[in-house]
Amino acid sequence: MLKCEDLWGVFKDNGLNFFTGVPDSTFKDWMSFLADNAGKELENIIAANEGEAVAIATGHHLATGNVGVVYMQNSGVGNTVNPITSLADPEVYGIPMLLMVGWRGEPGKKDEPQHRKMGRVMMPVLDAMEVPYVELPSDIEAAAGVIAHAKAEALRIGMPHALIVKKGTFEKYAAQKKVSQDYEMVREDAIKTVIDGLSPEAVVVSTTGKASREVFEHREATGGGHQNDFLTVGSMGYSSAIALSVALAKPKRQVYVFDGDGAAIMHAGSLATIGHYKPKNLCHIVFNNEAYGSTGGQPTTATTVDFANAAIANGYVGADVVDTKAQLMDAMTARSGNDGPYMLIVNVKKGARSDLGRPTTTPQENKSAFMDLLKSD
Repeated sequence: MLKCEDLWGVFKDNGLNFFTGVPDSTFKDWMSFLADNAGKELENIIAANEGEAVAIATGHHLATGNVGVVYMQNSGVGNTVNPITSLADPEVYGIPMLLMVGWRGEPGKKDEPQHRKMGRVMMPVLDAMEVPYVELPSDIEAAAGVIAHAKAEALRIGMPHALIVKKGTFEKYAAQKKVSQDYEMVREDAIKTVIDGLSPEAVVVSTTGKASREVFEHREATGGGHQNDFLTVGSMGYSSAIALSVALAKPKRQVYVFDGDGAAIMHAGSLATIGHYKPKNLCHIVFNNEAYGSTGGQPTTATTVDFANAAIANGYVGADVVDTKAQLMDAMTARSGNDGPYMLIVNVKKGARSDLGRPTTTPQENKSAFMDLLKSD
């Protein structure tokens, strides 16, 4: 396996010291290394989404002539299709960069449903975009040769070249930077508090990752069933858009979005759409731990984002920020249920239970139960 320090030495020797992207759990140790060492000899720009990261690497090349490295989970390859084919492609501007792509859903390996399709079609998608790719070896000498060749090819062709990273490629790396968070609750505590205060008719659309797993486990523990929840197990950043159309179609039912700060930032344009169409029955809750909790706790850019003012600026009729359970309960009680779109930002600590389970129902079963409930309106 690769030591993060050794891999950084290879990148540095090849003049690759500019990194940008969205973290991936496949190489969360490398992500932690970047977070620890950013601002020293290397630069690490945390992007809102993978397509933006390709554009950031493009700007870096235009300004410096150097090659940037864009990291992502393979689920994010879809977000890169437009800027790769219409910006970085050699038939357009010909921008060299390396794509560091984590291989979730690798055929023959156990993984979650939302990763299986992209795991199978990742290579064909790259082939369709005519992006060359190679697997990153777990031996440092072999990795050094692959990286040097990939950079040379990216420069020669004038386009991105992908490095495919399998799970287990990296040795464990212990993050050195510890961020102090004095908030009272972790996200799971906050989710339980909100769910316990909802009316039986209210429905929840929860974001991808551990938030949906926490929703499922709490419903399981309380015996309330799962028909009121749509668990967006994939498609990070799109839960609010799903909830928007549910709220518009079912105006008599209260609709809640359980979002994360990273997910809300990833496709923040949805705020404008929600604010424009103004569903009165929509409550958008952002559980803000300032981290990508499902990929290892790497920081988001939420420390400099004012979600409340952003919501108001985009047409939401109200927004509040809470830090404690008591404040959260008061805010939920104060809602009339027909005063939306309304955003509630709940500041929480990073972290989740190590024994947090996964949904035991399939996505298809979740969809059917949710749709059956909504048919009753």
